[in-house]
Amino acid sequence: MYSYNVEFVNNTWQNLDALPNDSAPNDLMLIFASRNLLTNNSWMDVLTEKMPNCPLVCCSTAGEINRNLINDDTANCYLLRFNHTKIETQIDNIQNHVNSFELGKSLSQKLNKVNLKHILIFADGQLVNSDELLSGLQLEINENVLISGGVAGDGNEFNQTLVGLNDNIQNGNVVLIGLYGNHIKIGTAHHGGWDIFGVEKMITKSDENVLHEIDQESALDLYKKYLGPYAEQLPASALLFPISIKSEDNDSYIVRTILSIDEKNKTMTFAGNVPEGSKIRFMKSNVDRLIHAATRAGEDAVKIMEDKKVKTTFALLISCVGRRLALDTRADEEVEAAIASFSNDVLIGGFFSYGEIAPNRRNGIS
Repeated sequence: MYSYNVEFVNNTWQNLDALPNDSAPNDLMLIFASRNLLTNNSWMDVLTEKMPNCPLVCCSTAGEINRNLINDDTANCYLLRFNHTKIETQIDNIQNHVNSFELGKSLSQKLNKVNLKHILIFADGQLVNSDELLSGLQLEINENVLISGGVAGDGNEFNQTLVGLNDNIQNGNVVLIGLYGNHIKIGTAHHGGWDIFGVEKMITKSDENVLHEIDQESALDLYKKYLGPYAEQLPASALLFPISIKSEDNDSYIVRTILSIDEKNKTMTFAGNVPEGSKIRFMKSNVDRLIHAATRAGEDAVKIMEDKKVKTTFALLISCVGRRLALDTRADEEVEAAIASFSNDVLIGGFFSYGEIAPNRRNGIS
């Protein structure tokens, strides 16, 4: 596989000549850009003209990661040219289905399953319930096929996110990329690094990803008690204080990012489901631990890829907007920690998201 990177910065293309002059059968371009740039996307025309048969997969961000740099209001474009690996792309919109589960089920039915190795997924970050999406998707997918990807962002605005395939770029979209054959090897890893505080509590009322009550108290009121002075900075401060939900095997926790709060109904909406009866703990940031967790994730991914027959050419980094806000001026240290284990010739790209999709004991979203 060969990988190329071009950027659109300050309304100007950078290094556009680095791209090949035409498309190849197994090309894929990933584009991570600010929501504003994807809304006014005439700048993409040059990519369509230069590589007319290459699928362009777009995802809006809460910040773009390019090598060891973090940018805003840019577009980073990564062309992946596979020698042997076949690719297939599918797109659908939540508006075409009664719920996110049915959306995932429909996408799964459309996707060719023969020799399917991996699924890369990018989903709207406001209208799509990613937990339900994955549940529907996995109905007809072999459990050995791993799923990874990210949920689109919108800076720290939480207003509208965009996902697209070619010229179909809109809110509510989900794009799947199927990777096929035995010539590709993908290593995934993730670690949290948040500090847990307070006693374990139980969710006593919820509706999918909307949390109503904890221990029969208003979830939002209880959350504000734990936040103390940070409660005055809601909803923005919620990104600094996610919650952890004990997984079904009762052996590990899944981090849930808070997308919004509803003062009138005293509820909180999360990037993934918060099932009734689940045990939860409140969390807070610990800068050093967050950075150390990024180091561990990079090391673990490289260990999976340690194969003399396989050359790592591209690393996709997806981190949470909450981590970026918590790390503040040290956010670049997280990126540097994550990529420290990769060799210098590996192309690094990615974005800050409203949720990360990665396989663990079950595919899930954090």
